[in-house]
Amino acid sequence: MDQAKAGDVTPAGAGGVRAITDGKAARTAGPGPNGRTGSDSSGRSAASDSGAATGSGAASGSGGRPPNPGPLGTFTAADEERRRGVRRMKTIATGALLLMAVVFVLAKWAQHEGAGVWSGYVAAAAEAGMVGALADWFAVTALFRHPLGLPIPHTAIIPTKKDQLGHTLGEFVGENFLSADVVRSRLRTVGIAGRLGSWLAQPEHADRVTSELSTALRGTLAVLRDSDVQAVVGEAITRRADAQEIAPALGSMLERVVADQGHRRVVDLVCGRAAQWLEQHSDSVVEAVTGGAPGWTPRFIDRRVGDRVYRELLRFVTEMRDMPEHPARGAIDRFLTDFAADLRSDPQTRARVERLKSDVLGRSEVQDLISSAWNSVRSMIVAAAEDESSQLRLRARASLLSLGKRMASDGRLRGKVDGWIEDAAVYVVTTYRNEITSLITETVAGWDAGHTSKKIEAHIGRDLQFIRLNGTVVGSMAGLAIYALVNLVTR
Repeated sequence: MDQAKAGDVTPAGAGGVRAITDGKAARTAGPGPNGRTGSDSSGRSAASDSGAATGSGAASGSGGRPPNPGPLGTFTAADEERRRGVRRMKTIATGALLLMAVVFVLAKWAQHEGAGVWSGYVAAAAEAGMVGALADWFAVTALFRHPLGLPIPHTAIIPTKKDQLGHTLGEFVGENFLSADVVRSRLRTVGIAGRLGSWLAQPEHADRVTSELSTALRGTLAVLRDSDVQAVVGEAITRRADAQEIAPALGSMLERVVADQGHRRVVDLVCGRAAQWLEQHSDSVVEAVTGGAPGWTPRFIDRRVGDRVYRELLRFVTEMRDMPEHPARGAIDRFLTDFAADLRSDPQTRARVERLKSDVLGRSEVQDLISSAWNSVRSMIVAAAEDESSQLRLRARASLLSLGKRMASDGRLRGKVDGWIEDAAVYVVTTYRNEITSLITETVAGWDAGHTSKKIEAHIGRDLQFIRLNGTVVGSMAGLAIYALVNLVTR
């Protein structure tokens, strides 16, 4: 059967078919190529060849899971075509062997009948051709199975040595493909930085990369949960603030502000607003003073005292506002200077600042501020990533174009980028070489031996049959040459 059909199962080797009977899959064994019922040419039971049979009809008809096709997958239509090609070449190679046998028999008969000297040459050539054909048939067959089903040592190499071949293949790949020198040499030859730069320098390519990066950014932000991000950001800020004492930094900053007279503008603002408030709320000040007076004092005296306090307050604030060299301003300068020094060197002041910092960070309002800040930032980034005319995407596109042009024209930059790529690739292959080679070894070890042998034979078997034909031709020519040389020497 050359190709699997719906409802049938095509086995990997001739040895049986799977039939569907009463909704259940039943195995019907047929005679193998060596006359063995239910076995393939390697002598293994056809029922034990996992993955040797495939068929969608069996899976759907039984209502169960589809049969495991094996690690190498099912035999595809292309594989079946290759197997038909292998069978055709086997027929041709076997036909050449039979032709040599027929020619040999006829030549021997002709020689016995006294047909002439030529019959001996033909018989020698045919005999050597048969020997060459049989030897190459044995060699080719021994790769995949035991010839004639006989357990001859060092035959059925692929099924029996599969794991060893996988280990050897893994070592070969590790030594010849995953070495630092090979990786560096290959990457240096490719010139990734130059090619990438030339590619990125094209506007359409920069647009494409920008679009892909925007999509990836939106997807990342969509996957992230706000609560997780807020918790991480809040923890990071709190941990960083707790780990670093802020009082000395505040003291140094305050000292620089006072030295640059940056606080004068704050004092001007406070004095101006205080004078304006006093001018607008004179009655409130007077009432506050009179209301705190003793009950036994006359009211007119309380009123005069209130007016006097108000005028003095207004005069003081007005003079402070209008006189840059007012003594109160000097007192403020000295206070801030002393406070800055205390922040930097006084243990008690620093301890009080640290307690205040912890209290502020622990308040729920601060955590809510962090949450709202993250939500605002996320919304802003998503909107910018979706808008093709946003500054984010325009700047990203311009940066990619600029980077591409620089990489294409600047040899030093290309050298740096190539060096980074080479170092990264070398690190990966040297650090994870064993894991990569073990992947090859373990994958090969997980393959079914019979299925693997049949799969490989389907791919390279046709070329191997040409070896049989070549052996037949070369053997006959060698036999003819040897026979002619012997006759020439013995005459």
